[in-house]
Amino acid sequence: MDVNVVLAEWSNLLIYSAMAVYAVAFIVYSFDLFGPAFTSDLADEKQTEPSAGTVRRTRERTAVAAGATGRGAAPTTALETDVDEDAEAVDAAGADAPGDGASGDGGTDRASSRDLRRWARVGTALTVLAAALHVASIVTRVLSVMRVPWSNMMEYALIASALVVVAYLIFLTLRDVRYLGTFVTLSVLLVLGLCITVFYTPVAQVIPALDNYWIWIHVPIAILSTVILYLSAIIALVQLLRSRSESKPFRGLLRFINRLPASKDLEKVSYRLAAVGFITWTFTLVAGAFWAEIAWGRYWGWDSKEIWTFVVWVVYAAYLHARATRGWTPDRVALLNLVGIATVIFNFSVVNLYFNGLHAYSGV
Repeated sequence: MDVNVVLAEWSNLLIYSAMAVYAVAFIVYSFDLFGPAFTSDLADEKQTEPSAGTVRRTRERTAVAAGATGRGAAPTTALETDVDEDAEAVDAAGADAPGDGASGDGGTDRASSRDLRRWARVGTALTVLAAALHVASIVTRVLSVMRVPWSNMMEYALIASALVVVAYLIFLTLRDVRYLGTFVTLSVLLVLGLCITVFYTPVAQVIPALDNYWIWIHVPIAILSTVILYLSAIIALVQLLRSRSESKPFRGLLRFINRLPASKDLEKVSYRLAAVGFITWTFTLVAGAFWAEIAWGRYWGWDSKEIWTFVVWVVYAAYLHARATRGWTPDRVALLNLVGIATVIFNFSVVNLYFNGLHAYSGV
């Protein structure tokens, strides 16, 4: 079957369009993530510097109280009353003034926090638009050749990155995880950049070696495993940062970390995702062995791709074992999770591009 060149060109244009929207979404999410840190610092400075009007009124009332001492009045009571009234006046004025803080307890802080969360809503809307363009690029690429959209590295990365965004948006319907938006949009933007440059493969029909029904089973499960393990690793990274802030709170640009969910809650979510990813990766390993028997007449041949797929499985098995072993702190287990995703990325990129073997289907 011939390639529909027009649809193939539209697919590339949609990838570029999705990248542009992801870039804007990343910037907007960054304003939501880092904005409260700057606003909180300004609020702290304002709280430590009393206004001139407050000082002047305090001095005037003190002078009046001192004059009343000769008539038998109690100066201490007059001064305390004046300070209380001024404090109430300042609180009342602060509740009506916009943008005076982001992390305090007053009405101003709550209003400012609501204003800052507008960036999160805008970022989410842009992410939805980018995801639609992203998926459209995959659909048009499929329609241009009428085959499965995962026969080379570029298409694998396109599908995996799209699923990461879709999973993130679905998770948003269950709980507010928009603090992950900055990490998700940036990573997907980088992956799409690689797809259109380093991993780029012109649209073509699937090669005969891959023209087997196992391509409908083995590869999609591998993509799903990569997505789940990647999301687990992102949350593990956030967990490490949050654990650090619980012992010594961050200040300045990283102050937003102090407001993230507790590290123990993040660790539970990361672990559950990794456990599911380990199961699906096990299926990937087994399905690959069955496909190898059909294609090459053996289940296992110590090919470089087979070896590194097994290495990934071993690392995550060690992660799950360490998590259930005494003496392993949550932070050390999270580091092992990051080692696991590093092996996944190495297996996908370096092994495919630079290692010789039977799995030379990168298309690059």
